[in-house]
Amino acid sequence: MISRQHLNDYYQALLHPETYSDYCPNGLQIEGVERIERIAFAVSATRDSIHQAVEYKADTLIVHHGLFWTFHGAQPLTGPFAKRIFPLVKNNINLFAYHLPLDGHPEIGNAATLGQLINCKQQQPFGDYKGSATGIKGILEQPLTAVALQQNLSAVLKHNVILATPDSNALLKSVGIITGGANSEWRLAEKEHLDAYITGEISEHDWHESQEAGIHMFAGGHHATEQFGIQALMEKTRQHFAVDCFFIDSENPA
Repeated sequence: MISRQHLNDYYQALLHPETYSDYCPNGLQIEGVERIERIAFAVSATRDSIHQAVEYKADTLIVHHGLFWTFHGAQPLTGPFAKRIFPLVKNNINLFAYHLPLDGHPEIGNAATLGQLINCKQQQPFGDYKGSATGIKGILEQPLTAVALQQNLSAVLKHNVILATPDSNALLKSVGIITGGANSEWRLAEKEHLDAYITGEISEHDWHESQEAGIHMFAGGHHATEQFGIQALMEKTRQHFAVDCFFIDSENPA
């Protein structure tokens, strides 16, 4: 058993959320019990993940995508939004969320952990969101053709990967990774003379423009590319506190 404040302080020291200019509150979003015994982790605070947290008697839910975003503005507690909030409040469950701090962390961030899984070495900070790196760049341990990297990513992510490439048989050595919805950031890979760029989403114009600029762009799904950081945070939490933790997966194909 650990205290809510102790858990909050640990994440503050690990993730440094105060260094990011984010578009959501990072940290404790909904206050529940003070003493924590069982923690659920999920990519997003959806109705399904919250329902499973309640069903499996978690007293805390920790996610990458929380419930409050500046682009949503003020929302009344009605309809689907209320059906996410009320079960947490009714069951006295803490909700913690870490967005950009969990994207850009150099060890357990979404980009860093995905890079490790595809044998990307010499990882360095990459990306610039209002002064903060939100991904990594590095060198593939073994150069791969564009199509081989696509296949490797598909196996790691268990998700179809869209490839925009000027030459599917070109050998790729350097790669930049910013997970999730960073589809337009392939331009940073071009600017830094990287061979490839990996993210979650891709738009119609990015598919054309990235390959025309000579960048091999891979889009593996927003959820799929952001499943590893929260699991790495779970393992850190379990090891540090020896507390009961479990992961709630999602079938989100996007």
